[in-house]
Amino acid sequence: MSAHPKPQPGVDALLAALADPVRRRAVELLGQSPRRAGELAELLDLTAPAMSRHLKELKASGLVAETHPEFDSRVRIYALNADRLSELKDWLARAEEGWSAQLAAFRRHVEKRKRK
Repeated sequence: MSAHPKPQPGVDALLAALADPVRRRAVELLGQSPRRAGELAELLDLTAPAMSRHLKELKASGLVAETHPEFDSRVRIYALNADRLSELKDWLARAEEGWSAQLAAFRRHVEKRKRK
């Protein structure tokens, strides 16, 4: 395995979207349940325009999907896109494998030098 795992297409967009603490908190809230933008704004103590900008970033990264309930197409419900979260988990797992391999090689090197 390579010492530096190659990013999957789109992982950069996921990490960029999660770089903001407000968006990370929004993702945590959406992990609990789908929510309306107004509900998210209220929970995060944001104005509607500010929440809209954060949701735009989250949607652009693919982390969040927007739906409209049948009873009112004006209402927007936001939910996490589990497939995109899985992509991020897969990338992190590969990165961890690389780090573990490097640490194991370093340990073998140190132990070998101690024996000499």
